[in-house]
Parts: sequence; C-alpha cells; structure tokens
Amino acid sequence: MSGVLLFAGVDVGSATTKAVLVDVEGRVVAHTVIPSGGKLAAAATVVLERVLGEARVTMENVAALVSTGYGRESVSGRTKAVTEITCHARGAHTLNPAVRSVIDIGGQDSKAIALDERGGVRRFEMNDKCAAGTGRFLEVMARTLQVGLDEIGPLALSAESPARISSTCTVFAESEVISLLAQDESIPSILAGLCTAIAQRVNSLAARVGMMPEVMMTGGVAKNVGVVRGLEQAVGLPLITPEEPQIVGALGAALIARDLGARRQDATA
Repeated sequence: MSGVLLFAGVDVGSATTKAVLVDVEGRVVAHTVIPSGGKLAAAATVVLERVLGEARVTMENVAALVSTGYGRESVSGRTKAVTEITCHARGAHTLNPAVRSVIDIGGQDSKAIALDERGGVRRFEMNDKCAAGTGRFLEVMARTLQVGLDEIGPLALSAESPARISSTCTVFAESEVISLLAQDESIPSILAGLCTAIAQRVNSLAARVGMMPEVMMTGGVAKNVGVVRGLEQAVGLPLITPEEPQIVGALGAALIARDLGARRQDATA
C-alpha cells in the first residue's frame, strides 16, 4: 500500500490500548487492540506498529496521528492529543448518526455522554475516582469466583434471579460475594447481581446526563451481555453495541486526525 494516505487514532486506556487507521474517505483500513500493561508509552508504540503491519504500511503513509484516552500524552509523534469524551462522541456518531447518547465503560472509568445531531458533545459525566462500575470491578469479581471474563455475561443471563449485592465498592462487594458463596448462592445468581449492581451504578451517571435515544454502549464491558441487559433495564432504552466496541474512541481519534490532515492539505494547496 505504498503511496496510500492514511490517518491514525491511538486510544491508550488503563487496561487496553487501541489503534485505528482510516483512509481519506474515513473508512477503517485496520484496527488493533492490545493490553496496556504497566508502560503506556511502550503500549502505544507496539499497537501502532501492529496496526501499521496489519495494513502493510509505514508511518510514512500516516499524514496525522491523534492520541486519546488515559495515556494520550504518552504517545510519541502525535499530531494532537484529544480527550476521550470528544473521540467517543465522534466515533459513535460516525458508526450511527442517529446516536444521541453514549455509555462507555472502560477498564477503570465509566462515562455517559449526550451528543448533538452533528456528533458534538452536549454534556457528559465521568467516574474515574472509583473502580465500581468498570471493567476492573468485573476482573476482581471474576478472579474471586474463578470464572473467565467472557463467561460472566452468559452465566449471569442463565440465573433464575440475581443475588442482592448492596455495595458497589469493589472491596466491600468482593466481601459480599465471598459471603454469598459461603451461603451456597449459585455463581450465576451472584454474577447476575454483580451485573445489576454495575448497571445501577452506571445508570446513576447516565441519569445526570439524561439519556436520549438512540443510545450506544462502547468499551470492553459492552461485550458483557449481562451488563448490557442490566443497563437496558436500568436506563429503560435499548442499547446499540458496535461490532468492535473497544475501538470507538480510537476510531473517533483517527477521524479527527483525518480532519487535521485535510486542513493541512488545504493550507498548503
């Protein structure tokens, strides 16, 4: 693909780092997701190398690079760093222009975003102070219950009824889970209760923003059908889940990079 002009978006999250390449028409050429690990700058370098390799191009083909996410300032060679709120809004709007609300649950934070008809941010709320209602919360509970992360959703949906989890604090909820196990509560019921607890926690965030249809859910937790079902019940609206919910922020960043590249070309024309 020598000579092809592309634009890159890199979303450095606390749990995973994502990269997306788009062409001049805004079409996705390649995307990659890797664990972030302990060194965010290194993760950004690796994910960019991998997405370039997937597309069979080099950085010489990349006209602009926009970084976003928790570690956006750690991305070397970036054209610009943009907040994940703006990038998720842009990515969600591009995937579905009818979307007016976004719920994003990442590794260590959760966000609720209200969009205007152009995909701009009208209002948002974010929880980045507590692991409750995040992917990290689910990881801790999966380890406690000795189930795989990908098993949580299906098992939760198989429960006859959810166990009552009164605390959304990760530490206290873990203690509750251990107590429920001691009381012979079934693992599906406990998982259903955890999914319900997350949904209620995130819904309180969403309620402050005011969810309007259509609502899209992004982030890795969008792959958990138990949490999605719980959120639909809590919010009272169906949720649209993209085929690749983890890359929505990186997609938005890549599209913003495309905008920046286009302005540069116009300025030099």
